[in-house]
Amino acid sequence: MISAYKAVKSGYQVAIMAPTAILASQHLESFEAVLSKYNIKSQLLIGSITKKKKEEILQKLENGEIDILIGTHALLEENVRFRNLGLVVTDEQHRFGVRQRGIIASKGENPDVLVMTATPIPRTLALILYGDLDISIIDELPPNRKKIDTFAVTKAMEQRVNNFIKKQIDEGRQAYIVCPLVEENEEINAKSVLELTEKYKNEVFSEYKVEYLHGKMKPKEKDEIMRKFKDKQIDILISTTVIEVGVNVPNASIMIVENAERFGLAQLHQLRGRVGRGEYQSYCILKYQGNSEVIRQRMKIMQETNDGFIIAGKDLELRGSGEFFGTKQHGLPEFKIANLFEDMPILKSIQSLAIKIEQEDPKLELEKNEKLNKLIQKKFINRIEI
Repeated sequence: MISAYKAVKSGYQVAIMAPTAILASQHLESFEAVLSKYNIKSQLLIGSITKKKKEEILQKLENGEIDILIGTHALLEENVRFRNLGLVVTDEQHRFGVRQRGIIASKGENPDVLVMTATPIPRTLALILYGDLDISIIDELPPNRKKIDTFAVTKAMEQRVNNFIKKQIDEGRQAYIVCPLVEENEEINAKSVLELTEKYKNEVFSEYKVEYLHGKMKPKEKDEIMRKFKDKQIDILISTTVIEVGVNVPNASIMIVENAERFGLAQLHQLRGRVGRGEYQSYCILKYQGNSEVIRQRMKIMQETNDGFIIAGKDLELRGSGEFFGTKQHGLPEFKIANLFEDMPILKSIQSLAIKIEQEDPKLELEKNEKLNKLIQKKFINRIEI
């Protein structure tokens, strides 16, 4: 917000992109509350606005009447044109591709770019995924936030967990219950959202307001459910990981994760971050099945630390880089010799060396870089112009 203020006061416009409509709307509320008194005009652009309203926004944007445009992927569309874009912010960057980051940045003349993610990426991975950026790390909680108590439990504790949920709701709090699947699947012994909602609505928590949310629902439906949860019209929200990012419900104090053994550690950490956002003591309960050493280790890590970077490092150590963060889709290199976890110092020095070479000889014309030039031409012959 401070960066956006500075950019606007320097004569530029700002684009802020978030992965969901509800998160974009929350940002708009926060920005307007602070910046409107400085005569800074913020506007929301999401898929669900009417055609007429959208045309009006695009017109004002091009005329420079809108200072800050906050929105979803809708910002990437071709007809979104800024008069003078100076700052681009992507929130929850891990939900966007590098290419999308590039599209939004290309709407201005070399604007400043700020990308944010709460998913703690092991620093080594960050060097590779975001090697073109300066990396800043905020590794402390905002003031007055209480540490979230985390417990890993087996089926034997189910009744106690349910009683605990009831106690919290009776005190005025709300709960999330996250499942790995949407529909019941015979082959996998994992609780599904729809099956669990049925059971909890009619049997276990029949006296409370229980609703469900999953990725296959229409965006409008999802936003409506989240709004109701935020407005305390829902006590228990049963969901898939669609609630993993950027939903701020300070009154929610319990996060239950069903079949926690099926989630990555970084993902569990991200889910845990949905609670503990208000003044109330919050709890994360990981219900797991299976007794393997790896499962036990992973549950132990979650109970012992709230430090996302330690968790992310452990995730990398236990699962390997391919699975981390869906990195296979990111085209991350499968190293033949290096190990992302163990060889971090080497990767760091290689990165600084690459930057140095690029600065002193960007076209690789010096004699000492001749072999490197040939190698790059051979590897990327169809993809770059040299």
